[in-house]
Amino acid sequence: MGVILLPLVLFFGVIILISGIFTVKQQTSAIVERFGKFLSIRNSGLHFKIPVFDRIAGRINLKIQQLDVLVETKTKDDVFVRLKISVQFQVIKEKVYDAFYKLENPHDQITSYVFDVVRAEVPKMKLDDVFERKDDIAIAVKQELNEAMVNYGYDIIKTLVTDIDPDLQVKEAMNRINAAEREKVAAEYEAEAERIKIVAKARAEAESKRLQGQGIADQRREIARGLEESVDVLNNVGINSQEASALIVVTQHYDTLQSIGEETNSNLILLPNSPQAGSDMLNNMIASFTASNQIGEEMKRQNEKKGIGTKKSNKDKE
Repeated sequence: MGVILLPLVLFFGVIILISGIFTVKQQTSAIVERFGKFLSIRNSGLHFKIPVFDRIAGRINLKIQQLDVLVETKTKDDVFVRLKISVQFQVIKEKVYDAFYKLENPHDQITSYVFDVVRAEVPKMKLDDVFERKDDIAIAVKQELNEAMVNYGYDIIKTLVTDIDPDLQVKEAMNRINAAEREKVAAEYEAEAERIKIVAKARAEAESKRLQGQGIADQRREIARGLEESVDVLNNVGINSQEASALIVVTQHYDTLQSIGEETNSNLILLPNSPQAGSDMLNNMIASFTASNQIGEEMKRQNEKKGIGTKKSNKDKE
């Protein structure tokens, strides 16, 4: 009988001894209780406890954790918006006891504080300000959580407003406003470009007209100078100003007819006039031609006299 009991006792003793050995993972703390009363906190490594008397009440994660909280609230301009607040927190290693025993569910506690802060801050802002000042909301949440959770052994590392989601109709309205604003700017740029084109074209036309007018003025000035020189030449050969003007007009008249005749597709329009006017015009033209012939004959005689006089002077010298 003793031979049979001894192995059984040894077997159960080994099992009980093994049950007293346990390990704790890195970045984790284990809470050991004895008869339901807190005994100690064990950190990472190999540990021993008294079997039956001691037990592991729980384990606390010491890593940085993240909790995402969705909050729906109203802005100052009566727009409902959903915010996603990401809270990064960590159990303080020196306060594992408080974190384990003081809070039943830390996630619910953090969520409650986030709701309280966001619904107190966002209604003070308009929708555009919520987007622009989301960092202010995150800072307010972090301060409130730090003051509340440090007493429970939790440290709030960072709070982030990771998403701002207004109502669908509000987003569509905002998109339409943005699109209208961009179209307005585009229209202003197009109008400015068109104005620049019109101004440039007007300046070019003005410059062209100025140069054209200057050219016409120069042309008329040269014509007048030529007429003046022609009249002076005719006066020098004994033709008065009236006869000289008539001769110039006849010459220009025939130059015009010659220019018209050079064009194959040109049309000549002859205006009707009275016989008396036609007779006067013909008489004037004949008189002009007669005067022109007289001038030519007179110039020939003067040239001949000059030539004869030159020949006589040459003979006298010989």
